[in-house]
Amino acid sequence: MSGAERPDRVDPGHRVTIEDIRELVGGATPHFALQIRDRVARLIQDLPPGDPARIEGERAIERLEQLAAEGQGKGHVQDHEQPLPSLHLERHD
Repeated sequence: MSGAERPDRVDPGHRVTIEDIRELVGGATPHFALQIRDRVARLIQDLPPGDPARIEGERAIERLEQLAAEGQGKGHVQDHEQPLPSLHLERHD
């Protein structure tokens, strides 16, 4: 997954929408959650505090951080599938 955003979303004339945020977050998995979080953060960084897209983005960032830490144990996991694990970083001492 690239850290780059779609050019039309970062165009200075583009108004970030709730749908933009939902499109980014919709396919998130634990392993890509932090990259998606960073992309959402960049999209909403210049929006005013009360903007609906910023509010949705801030909520999405919280969910993505939780997904990265805890893995996917509920939601879209079907009976025949195993839940996706969280991202466990190995320590190299």
